[in-house]
Amino acid sequence: MIGNTYPLARLEPVFSFYKWGPGKGSDEGMKTYLEQEEIEMMGKAATNFRDRLLIQMLFRLGCRVSEALGVTVEDIDLTKGTVTIQHLKTHLQLGCSNCSAMLSKSSIYCPKCGVKVDKVVAEEKAHRRLRTLPIDRDTHEMLKEYIRLGGPVVRNGRRLIFGINRHRAWQIVRDCAEKAELPKLLNPETGRVHNVSPHRLRDAFATHAVKLDDSGDGLRMLQEHLGHQSFNTTAKYREVSGKEHRDWYHKLWKKDSS
Repeated sequence: MIGNTYPLARLEPVFSFYKWGPGKGSDEGMKTYLEQEEIEMMGKAATNFRDRLLIQMLFRLGCRVSEALGVTVEDIDLTKGTVTIQHLKTHLQLGCSNCSAMLSKSSIYCPKCGVKVDKVVAEEKAHRRLRTLPIDRDTHEMLKEYIRLGGPVVRNGRRLIFGINRHRAWQIVRDCAEKAELPKLLNPETGRVHNVSPHRLRDAFATHAVKLDDSGDGLRMLQEHLGHQSFNTTAKYREVSGKEHRDWYHKLWKKDSS
């Protein structure tokens, strides 16, 4: 199997930015995102072609791990140089047991029939969205070679590129980061420190894209590429430059402790 035996020969910040803290042991001073060079180091640390391709696709396409694991051979158009990404999102929809009207979690009375809500009917709704992404030359050549060598795995009649589950994908990314001796990353939103995860490669793609083009058109293109329904989700990658500006400005007025 190629995955096991084939040998290998948020938003802050936008630029190369580190947080530095005042004291030892503080979370300040830890990196919040990965640089392109560090992800390349992860790829080199991979022990087989499949794992290297997984890291390559997560970063170069900026896709979610669930999207990458769902890609089939049929989703890839090597002639056009594109891959069709399928994103399935599920959510629970609450309804009145009396008239089936939609309810919110805080509903006490049904807005349609007026009956007091003693119990609700929960129905799982699934939304499937497709988007077609371009593939860069390096990723194109890797996919072409991987398919030629018989890397894809057949599952339920589908020829999946990776044929692994979400947990295994997380292990691969974490292990490759550790082998590359990359530090753990600080989540700027929660303040918690985590191992490098697949979503951090998606974040790295977004910050890399914003670094090159942070115009309105550039952000709109990034929104479409990442599959964000809300522009605000994409715009947070741009807001980081504002923080850099503030940090730089405040340093101008910091009293010299020497």
